[in-house]
Amino acid sequence: MTMRPDHRELVGETVRLTATTPADAPELFAAMDDPRVWEVNPSVAAGRPRDAEEYARELIWDPAVKVQYTIRGLAGGAVVGTTSIMDIDLHNEKAHIGSTMLSPSTWGTRVNPEVKYLLLRHVFEDCGFGRIKIQTDANNERSQAAIAKLGAVREGVIRRDLRRHDGTFRDTVVFSILRSEWPAVREGIRARLAPAAGTRHEG
Repeated sequence: MTMRPDHRELVGETVRLTATTPADAPELFAAMDDPRVWEVNPSVAAGRPRDAEEYARELIWDPAVKVQYTIRGLAGGAVVGTTSIMDIDLHNEKAHIGSTMLSPSTWGTRVNPEVKYLLLRHVFEDCGFGRIKIQTDANNERSQAAIAKLGAVREGVIRRDLRRHDGTFRDTVVFSILRSEWPAVREGIRARLAPAAGTRHEG
């Protein structure tokens, strides 16, 4: 039986995921107060939030809509980003991991693959989902490469899918991982993370 993801704490070697609350807004805003984070993010119609209050209003979601997490460095405890499990469909055993935004200080580090590993392990092993979707802007080649490196299968492109904050429409590249593929994906991510297991993100 498939269960809705809960807000249990998810802890890895270098990061900790906790339920996002409005109190996290100042730290989240500070961590992602960089124009590069917002270039291809359609979550806010006006683009980059002007302050923590706007961030809280626009980007902290009702738990009934998204299971949203704040990502913290395990050693220092500093906020480095956010991610969510959404589009939850228990009947069809599927969900979407997305709305992942990370401080540029973490780009190219083990933070993103470890975050995805913790989320995927939770949805497949704890919750019993059969299919997880991960998607990104067709213009975001860095994100596409990161998703493919996880072992996700590229399914195709949804054309003119979402409006960007500049008014243009993005094509969305869709990837997925099935429950039957998870054991191989899990081992692949573990192998990637193993060489850096002793390196913690101080945050």
